[in-house]
Amino acid sequence: MQFRDLHRQYEAMRAEMDEALQGAARSGAYIMGPQVAELEQQLADYVGVKHCITCANGTDALRLALMALNIGPGDAVFVPDFTFFATAEAVAMVGATPVFVDVNKDTYNIDVNDLNEKYHDALETDLLPKAVMAVDLFGLPADYERLYEFCRDMALDLIEDGAQGFGGSLQGQRNCHFGDIATTSFFPAKPLGCYGDGGALFTDDDQWAERLRSLRVHGKGTDKYDNVRLGLNSRLDTLQAAVLQVKLRHFDEELEAVSRVAQKYDELLAGKVKIPMVPEGYTSSWAQYTIQAENRDELQARLKAAGIPSMVYYPRTMSQQTAFAYLNQKPCPVAEQLTKTVLSLPMHPYMTDEEIEIVANTVLNND
Repeated sequence: MQFRDLHRQYEAMRAEMDEALQGAARSGAYIMGPQVAELEQQLADYVGVKHCITCANGTDALRLALMALNIGPGDAVFVPDFTFFATAEAVAMVGATPVFVDVNKDTYNIDVNDLNEKYHDALETDLLPKAVMAVDLFGLPADYERLYEFCRDMALDLIEDGAQGFGGSLQGQRNCHFGDIATTSFFPAKPLGCYGDGGALFTDDDQWAERLRSLRVHGKGTDKYDNVRLGLNSRLDTLQAAVLQVKLRHFDEELEAVSRVAQKYDELLAGKVKIPMVPEGYTSSWAQYTIQAENRDELQARLKAAGIPSMVYYPRTMSQQTAFAYLNQKPCPVAEQLTKTVLSLPMHPYMTDEEIEIVANTVLNND
């Protein structure tokens, strides 16, 4: 059994995928070929924004968003304490300071109540509160209705880290539409993944879009040899764009399929272990199906013995990372508790009912 079965996905799309890959290879336009611009328009239309700017990976997308918003040394950016390292890493890489915020114990996303507290704590330091970087963890949108209100009241920029969230929605609006700038990752195991690394940014702001297109190619101006700012070398390969075009055509079908898998898990596990919560008005793209269990280590060992893969996302909070020890920030108790109890089960659109039942029965220790 695979944790996220990319082999089955390829087999389901083999004919289209092979044609797209061969077409990209034959074209000779391996960097920023026509498929890249086509994909950007398709992604912008899918999300419902004016601009999509692709780049080399999801971490670069976060850095580019921060750079476009002129965030740097002396600035504070509020990030959830329970997330992948790249979220806070990108903040530190532009010279700003990540301020860690606790998360909701049910949705795993940033807790706006604790955000308010951490904001006022930051005002008592030498840092200038500048932005909130909210994460759509495991595929579920963050609480953007309250986040918009908070950021407006506090004059903060809002960045959506949708690396795991592409395809989820809130009140009918798809992830990566939220915030001043949104980002995503096309890492192969993500809901919409390519065959290597890739990322993208989304915005309705014309000036930011123009700046992002410059920043991703060494800060170039209208003349490619006149660099008007410092930037990155962060372009999406044509080959990856071709892969993503094929997958995007099938993406809604996969979202329906993965939602069916989640529903089946819910039916088998509800009331017996703590299952993921999807609030009313939200949909998840199910990057992960993450339960909570007090006997997590024992449960993971039992799954392994049965040949069932599982993963712990995440065994450490951001504030517990060695790289951020210098910040000496307040602990986030909910995030720290989650590191001891979360366990992600196999989850992908191609799981069979039989496989789901095997996993669930093993979780429940049923013969």
